[in-house]
Amino acid sequence: MKDKIRIAIADDHAIFRRGIVSLLQNNDDFEVVLQAGNGQELIDNLEETRPQVILMDLQMPILDGIRATQQIKANFSHIKIIIISMHDESQFVTHLMELGANGYLLKDADPDEVENAIYTVNNEDYYYGKFLLKVMHNRMVNKPTRKAVPFSAGKMELTEREVEVLQLICEGITAAQIGDKINLSSRTVEGHRNRIMEKTGTKNIAGLVAWAVRNGIV
Repeated sequence: MKDKIRIAIADDHAIFRRGIVSLLQNNDDFEVVLQAGNGQELIDNLEETRPQVILMDLQMPILDGIRATQQIKANFSHIKIIIISMHDESQFVTHLMELGANGYLLKDADPDEVENAIYTVNNEDYYYGKFLLKVMHNRMVNKPTRKAVPFSAGKMELTEREVEVLQLICEGITAAQIGDKINLSSRTVEGHRNRIMEKTGTKNIAGLVAWAVRNGIV
């Protein structure tokens, strides 16, 4: 029997927490190991409960979701974070992804999408649902005129090859598929990806894509 995905829920509204728990308990692949009413309570219990995926609100007392995301990614980088919020402003959403959040859902998301997001971040590190893709599309449509090869503040300039790799990463294809497109080995592609993340100061693919959108790469 395969192991269940261990899930933590952080939201200061008990009714919402109970609703999410009720939803997840209907899925034999999930186990809710922690419920918290604020970010500090969540962080204080991570060592003991060892969740793999966190579903987290942003507006919480004591420690909000933004600061909790920063602390968790600094100290428990292996834990995947899905933000579930009422906020839909593009700059706000992009900022959360740059901080290391692995997915972003609105609170009126369909239950099937919540389950799909959990599976996806657990298996593939990040989740791009229709909402997040719409946010990125809007950012691209409304972006200012860009340079061909943008800079990241305080970082080295991306090479043309790195820009090419980054654009393909944003298409959501694997390192092997990228390599086939531009005649490189998957290991070389992964090396480019790691250097791009280092230059841009991003922590995962989701943050990298958000950075690319914000800087006009795609």
